[in-house]
Amino acid sequence: MCGIVGYIGHQRAADIIIQGLKRLEYRGYDSAGLSTIENKMFYTSKCKGKISDLQKLPSIVKHNNSIGIGHTRWATHGEPNTNNAHPHHDYDKKFSLIHNGIIENHYSIKEYLLDKGVEFSSDTDTEVLVQFISYLYKNNNLDFYQTVKLALQEVVGTYGIVIMCSDEPQKVIAAKKGSPLLLGIGNDEIFLASDVSAILDHTRNILYLDDDEIVQIESNNYKINHITHEHEIIKDIKEIEYTLDQIEKGNYKHFMLKEIFEQPKSIIDSIRGRIDANNNVKLGGIDDYVSRILDAEHIFITACGTSWHAAQIGSYLLEDILKKPIKVEYASEFRYHNKSVNEKSLVIAISQSGETADTLAAINKAKNKNALTLGIVNVVGSAIARETDCGIYMHAGPEIGVASTKAFTIQVVILTLLANLLAQKKGFKQSKKYLDSLKKIPNLVTELLSMSDDIFNISKSFINAKNFLYLGRGYQFPVALEGALKLKEISYIHAEGYPAAEMKHGPIALIDNKMPVVVIVTEHGFDKILSNIQEVKSRGGKIITISTVDSSILKQLSDYYITLNNCSDIPNALTPLLTSIPLQLLAYHIAVLKGCNVDQPRNLAKSVTVE
Repeated sequence: MCGIVGYIGHQRAADIIIQGLKRLEYRGYDSAGLSTIENKMFYTSKCKGKISDLQKLPSIVKHNNSIGIGHTRWATHGEPNTNNAHPHHDYDKKFSLIHNGIIENHYSIKEYLLDKGVEFSSDTDTEVLVQFISYLYKNNNLDFYQTVKLALQEVVGTYGIVIMCSDEPQKVIAAKKGSPLLLGIGNDEIFLASDVSAILDHTRNILYLDDDEIVQIESNNYKINHITHEHEIIKDIKEIEYTLDQIEKGNYKHFMLKEIFEQPKSIIDSIRGRIDANNNVKLGGIDDYVSRILDAEHIFITACGTSWHAAQIGSYLLEDILKKPIKVEYASEFRYHNKSVNEKSLVIAISQSGETADTLAAINKAKNKNALTLGIVNVVGSAIARETDCGIYMHAGPEIGVASTKAFTIQVVILTLLANLLAQKKGFKQSKKYLDSLKKIPNLVTELLSMSDDIFNISKSFINAKNFLYLGRGYQFPVALEGALKLKEISYIHAEGYPAAEMKHGPIALIDNKMPVVVIVTEHGFDKILSNIQEVKSRGGKIITISTVDSSILKQLSDYYITLNNCSDIPNALTPLLTSIPLQLLAYHIAVLKGCNVDQPRNLAKSVTVE
């Protein structure tokens, strides 16, 4: 959600913070701000809008010290405006705080403070937290560190916080519960951030905070403790492997387009070293758990958004191989109603960021029920990677665009590898065909990407559309859902995905000569979906066909026809890796033609770290 950057060292903090916030603007871009501490006083600059708006403020030149904190916001409590922007101060200006997460009991804390005469200037739960810290500081004869610890023991909810105190101007305190926070260790300087991309210009040495940990930082020293006790926690420093080039747009107009075009390489990277010369699948992160996975009586896959669509495709594969039902659940619902999870269950959690709050909550429920948990994530060291019993890294490379593209295809690749590993363990023979075909996918995706200009020309006809319908059968139904999600996320056109046969059970009422209908066609169920297309055509709908079948009948029925060549020998289970590509390009081009900011769509953030 929001982006956090902090710095304590020997350089001008404001320069480092603003540079880091620019890297994190994909996490939140409603408002931005920074505070530095100068002669035991806070200098704070904040505004509604983007980091570029923050940089234009005249007060920016006053930030000259080498200690500071900064924030870019995705609004949860209170509308985007200057008052609600972070950092927040207490009434006495003793503390300056930035926060990612939600303080669930902020209403009761605020009522308590209002009764004590505390005045508030914003609508945020974050200000409630800093005012509460200030109240405890004044009334309990505690120092900075002890006060923050005491306050956090009373807080219910999630947080990644960084806080400064004017009485102890050489110290910064940070704490984490449910929202990502890390330290970057430099040369006599320490960086804080909610994502490694913010500080990659300065250091590759990273230390990840875990839930309920609090860290005191002074100059180049830090000390980590648990929020409820004083035992010091010693953590390993990890070296980040990816490069600055991977988080830059390069010659592409948008991160989203760059990431769409990175998919051939990402697919190669995700399978590299995982299929040997004899077509044996090797997934080192789950080696010790394969028997338990195969023996699981109940298998659940839980995820949100795009990851949920990949999970649906994976469930079809796993059901076919394991011959047992696989249940796919939205993570936001999993924790509240699923009563059948037990010690004989496997729960697979999928998240690009590895920090998705709803998915983390689902994992915690599964662990409380003694289920085996398996994480599929892209970010090394992320919370889900640390919380699950075992896991598989995606190796997709950084994904900055809010609308996920390459993460979707790589999640499908990982689920394919997992399914084929389990097939091999069960002695099934069909895995060779799947794996040989999987190796062909990068070149086929490259061919599809060469059609971008053709899809751009098709997109020109639909920039004024108000609604879209996406139809697919079998493995293409989740692709239809994902295509519709991409379009609505970045172009703000209402779009829905349906199983093609379900169209006549309601959605057909919407079809007229203004309704574009995207139909995804493969050889599987070809005759049936041909009938669905004819039903749309007879009611005047505009047909956009994405097909692995070169059919003259389809071409006659379609207003626009995109053929996926050289795919006839690809198993149906792998075709989502191909059919999803034109849908990503279609959404991208329509959104750009409409003048939308595809990398920062309104109301959305890349990593949803609140429930």
